[in-house]
Amino acid sequence: MTSVDELIYDWNTLDGKAEVQGLMFDEETLRDGLQSPGARDPDLGQKIELLHLMDALGIHTADLGLPGAGGRPREDILKLAKEIADQRLSIQANVACRTVVQDIEPVVELSQKAGIPIEVCAFIGSSSIRQYAEGWQLEDILGHTRKALTFARENDLPVMYVTEDTSRAHPDTIRALYTLAIDLGAKRICVCDTVGHSTPAGVRGVVGYVKRLVEELGADVGIDWHGHQDRGLGVANSLAAIEAGATRIHGTALGVGERTGNAAMDQLLVNCKLLGYIDNDLTQLPEYVSKASEYLEIPCPANYPVLGHDAFETGTGVHAAAVIKAMKKGDPGLADLVYSGVPASMVGREQQIGVGPMSGKSNVLFCLERLGIEGSDENVDRVLGKAKVSKSLMSDDDIRAAVAG
Repeated sequence: MTSVDELIYDWNTLDGKAEVQGLMFDEETLRDGLQSPGARDPDLGQKIELLHLMDALGIHTADLGLPGAGGRPREDILKLAKEIADQRLSIQANVACRTVVQDIEPVVELSQKAGIPIEVCAFIGSSSIRQYAEGWQLEDILGHTRKALTFARENDLPVMYVTEDTSRAHPDTIRALYTLAIDLGAKRICVCDTVGHSTPAGVRGVVGYVKRLVEELGADVGIDWHGHQDRGLGVANSLAAIEAGATRIHGTALGVGERTGNAAMDQLLVNCKLLGYIDNDLTQLPEYVSKASEYLEIPCPANYPVLGHDAFETGTGVHAAAVIKAMKKGDPGLADLVYSGVPASMVGREQQIGVGPMSGKSNVLFCLERLGIEGSDENVDRVLGKAKVSKSLMSDDDIRAAVAG
């Protein structure tokens, strides 16, 4: 039998693909995602559910929030960290802190109470435009960095040093900040496209520069990429970052986040699996997106890639005919890919065929068989007659009513 892989000429890999090993993901829904103006802050129990789903998907770290905010956000961070420890989850905890001692100080106590290390994601603005707006000088930023990271090192806190707006920062500034952070013991450095400025070419430029800097310094540090969606390039930029040498990629469920949001973690996972960068079990991805949508009160569009309601359904006659013919060959893989760029089975879904104004006889016969209704010419004509004047795909009840006449 011919394999599906032999039937697809993959232009995506014509020039080869990146050699990727040990790729990691950092989940930002419970921190950066909640900065979405339209998002609701979930209850603690809902956050715990999402944390378990992140763990089940093989995501490596989760940003649990901003301890510097105090109050309930800090209490939730502790309880989420204790959930990781008590349930022996594989996912690890980190938190976002301004690069000041007063934000990092609470993490010492949180880590001790939870009984696990909590990575400090120490962020500070780096671009000239941000410095001008804030009235900062580079020496001010270096001074804050020196003081905050020294405190973290003295208290054995793992640090990821995050330069906001890296994608618009001068190379000399990037060099100065990262060199100091690495000297002070940062284990990871994060390149940020904070306002969604980058194109894939820009990502390759800045991440490539940072990778060369790390190699020049002879440092054993990881490179993170944190991208936003303002130009609609969040996922594309994340893939470019991987190709350029980033080893941990940030994202959020449904791409929720400030303004137009972050790179979508769900789409990142799907694309990385299709590219062969990871082999995670993604069958719980629909539940992850569904729960995030429900708990944050952010609707999932019907046409949302892979996870939207319409992602694997067709009502067009010629498309449905191809899928049905593939199904009749007894090859599930063929049916899953003949009219789909993503196999539905990879995320625990299946191809669906509906009946609507652009449907043909094959659609109707398929749906009648699925509903246990005789596929007679009369029944087919009745359903097609209704479908051709319908404004949308027919529901199962609509099909039954059409047959009933």
